[in-house]
Amino acid sequence: MMKRNEKYSSLPIGEKGVDIINIKAIEDIGYVQTDAMILNSVVPEQDSSCQQGLYFQDGSRRVDYILTYHIKKSGAFRKQPTRHGGSASNRSTKKDQPQPGNKNDPEIGEQDHIIDYHEDDKRFRREEFEGKLLEAGLELEKDEDTKTYGIGFVKIHAPWHVLCREAEFMKLKMPTKKVYEVNHGNNFVEKINTFIYKMTEPLHPNVEEKRISSVKHLSYPFSREKQHLFDLSDKDSFFDSKTRSTIVYEILKRITCTKAKYTMGITSLLANGVYNAAYPLHDGDCEDENANDRKLLYEEWASYSVFYKYQPIDLIRKYFGEKIGLYFAWLGVYTQMLIPASLVGIIVFLYGCATLDDNIPSMEMCDNRINITMCPLCDRTCSYWKLSTACATARASHLFDNPATVFFSIFMALWAAMFMEHWKRRQMRLNYKWDLTGFEEEEEAVKDHPRAEYESRVMKKSMKKEHRKRKTEKEKLTWRDRFPAYVTNAVMILFMIGLTFAIVFGVILYRISTAAALAMSSSPSTKSNVRVTVMATAVIINLVVILILDEVYGYIARWLTLIEVPKTDKSFEERLIFKAFVLKFVNAFTPIMYVAFFKGRFVGRPGNYVYAFQSFRMEECAPGGCLMELCIQLSIIMLGKQLIQNNLFEIGIPKLKKLIRYFKSKRTSVPEEEHDKKLQRYEVDYYLEPFAGLTPEYMEMMIQFGFVTLFVASFPLAPLFALLNNIIEIRLDAKKFVAELRRPVAARAKDIGIWYNILRVVAKLAVIINAFVIAFTSDFIPRLVYLYMYSTDGSMHGFINHTLSYFNVSDFKSGTEPIEPMQLGYKVEICRFKDYREPPWSLNGYDISKQFWAVLAARLAFVIVFQNLVMIMSDFVDWMIPDIPKDISVQIHKEKVLMVELFLKEERGKLQMLENLIARGKEAKSMENCHNHSPINRPQSHKGSNTTLHSQNIDV
Repeated sequence: MMKRNEKYSSLPIGEKGVDIINIKAIEDIGYVQTDAMILNSVVPEQDSSCQQGLYFQDGSRRVDYILTYHIKKSGAFRKQPTRHGGSASNRSTKKDQPQPGNKNDPEIGEQDHIIDYHEDDKRFRREEFEGKLLEAGLELEKDEDTKTYGIGFVKIHAPWHVLCREAEFMKLKMPTKKVYEVNHGNNFVEKINTFIYKMTEPLHPNVEEKRISSVKHLSYPFSREKQHLFDLSDKDSFFDSKTRSTIVYEILKRITCTKAKYTMGITSLLANGVYNAAYPLHDGDCEDENANDRKLLYEEWASYSVFYKYQPIDLIRKYFGEKIGLYFAWLGVYTQMLIPASLVGIIVFLYGCATLDDNIPSMEMCDNRINITMCPLCDRTCSYWKLSTACATARASHLFDNPATVFFSIFMALWAAMFMEHWKRRQMRLNYKWDLTGFEEEEEAVKDHPRAEYESRVMKKSMKKEHRKRKTEKEKLTWRDRFPAYVTNAVMILFMIGLTFAIVFGVILYRISTAAALAMSSSPSTKSNVRVTVMATAVIINLVVILILDEVYGYIARWLTLIEVPKTDKSFEERLIFKAFVLKFVNAFTPIMYVAFFKGRFVGRPGNYVYAFQSFRMEECAPGGCLMELCIQLSIIMLGKQLIQNNLFEIGIPKLKKLIRYFKSKRTSVPEEEHDKKLQRYEVDYYLEPFAGLTPEYMEMMIQFGFVTLFVASFPLAPLFALLNNIIEIRLDAKKFVAELRRPVAARAKDIGIWYNILRVVAKLAVIINAFVIAFTSDFIPRLVYLYMYSTDGSMHGFINHTLSYFNVSDFKSGTEPIEPMQLGYKVEICRFKDYREPPWSLNGYDISKQFWAVLAARLAFVIVFQNLVMIMSDFVDWMIPDIPKDISVQIHKEKVLMVELFLKEERGKLQMLENLIARGKEAKSMENCHNHSPINRPQSHKGSNTTLHSQNIDV
């Protein structure tokens, strides 16, 4: 028996925002109710074939897509199960029945009237939309009697003729019967590939697609006229579930409802709350006894126990589509390429450890016999100190500030070029394997489809023109319409960047003030650990601020893109990515940029320091330089973002949202009879988190790529930490896509889009930044200058003394000298500070010395030489490695030749068949003519007429 809630009106869970499309009065809609071809589902039996909700009630038609909407179930009107066709008369009769309890309360009655008005309007839109879907050839089935209380489900099935029609419209490439042999290169290369495959066989996932196939089906855009070219022996599996849902989604997007004088697709209906969700179904459960692609992905991809295995990229593409498949393929290539970078980074770090005791500058700093008295680090409260107390900082700095880091910076620049070239070749192989080599035309057709918000804005503009009695051919949004949005975008982006700078400046003030406050402490341990305490707390504050602003900037970027009203989804995505990347990049790297290039540059000198707000001295670098602090800042921010934002947030937030939805459903009063029902597949998927796109996934990897490349000269272990994070990230994302998210609509793509351009920009920027880090932040250039220009014995002995200038303590400004000048046990007359300045006894005391200009010239020369050399080497690598592998270009050419031969053979067959038909026709005509000319069979009385007929046949 069928059970149905006759009343369509429902109580929405929450008020929507501003409607994209204005709601018309019901009288203006002009709705004519169609006969209910939508079947209402019954509660399935426990052992029925449609138990899991993957099929219609007949058990044969597969559910290709699901639409959900709110319904209002009133206990007073829960009827006994009745079987009917759901005619318009029945619905209208039930709709007009008054609800008990509202007669005596006019306020409640008015509220219910308003609610019913909106709900009836949504119901009219739904019924008109579903009627259009039926006209398009789709088959629908409703289910309002489920365990998910207050939610109705519309199951959509695309029959064979609809799939064929839409596949032809979308130019979907499908495999033909023609099979050809794939050449993987010459015999030597093929033997090497086979050997490598056998050696790495334990690393391959246990899926059918893992073996290298020696044959491939020739693919061709599907055509109903050429169905004989395709293998249609099993029509149920010819279009897989991913393709079927994509076809249905294309129909849902383009269906228009014109009775209310506006057009809409499924995106507009979702935005206005007519439907509250639309999604394709997963292929069964992850822990189902029956084998399915989702279960296979869960076991061979989404499990942490297979972290050492390759990803089943072909199966991912088969289940989720090309766009998501390309993301995980790119993430896999990036993670693999991090392995050599990590090994080289470890070697560079170990080199620093091995040469630690041989580093002469750090040995001189740690030598207590060299009595170097340094000037106070702050005014009044700080006293003179010995340089040897900074021994630990100097030795730690050598781990990351040694000649090997220069080599590593060059290596990482070439590594970035190799990585991008390797990805382009991998991407081309996937395009060939996935039949995406001729995708440009289809992509142009898809990206011209306007977004719902754009259509709504154009409709409002058209209505204004109609109101003013101006008739135009076709309205569109011009730059004048978007000018306020452009101004808002520019102002908001500049404001957000300014806010980031202001926060960094606030942290600088915190560091300065805290250092001054701790220096006045009476505790000796507190005084001795001022620098460590200030640095650690400031980095943690920076990390927290970065994490908060990341989320804020993500929402602001989306809002700024929405008010621009881009025409297409592709344009919307690219604009959103650009804004979000700029804001998040500035947010993540501004604190690091400050430490690398600005800290300690504007300090002044003893007796003439630079003050912030006329009271706090600007920060100085440690005696060993700012590179060690840069390394600490970079490592904490990188690891903190990866651990907290990328992992904990990705695990915790979806589970929290799922828990909230579960408790919301539990709070709803559910009748006892519905507790015994079993959740169907579409109900289980409804409680999963909606797919929000790949932008967050790519974004975190782009920021990580910046951490790995931009400041790698200061932190050689960054590739190692990125590698460890990505090993977890791949399985975490896999589990999220397979088990935590609704199945996304498969989208076709032949590349990673704008993200590749961002990679190129970051790689080029990394060369410049690393050149400046080596030249200006590290002591590499000053050491070279000293070694070749000022060293007396050709060694680094005396380098520390060379970099320190002299200051006469009598030149302190009044009120800035130390309170305790005798803290070291002796009277200090001359103290030292790190800078290249003339001594106080010279004619130009405290002026910048010649050594400063020599070092500056060497630094600038190094930047120019390093940048141009590495750029040329990167371009050489780019030129040397072809974008398309040779064997792939040969196979693509072979496919084209085989396709031409196939169609020529078909044309020859058609011509031969036509010639045979013509020959048979001529033969039949000649036999007929002979029969007509025979004197035995020709009657004399009809001679004239037969002659005429014969002449007519000859003319024809």
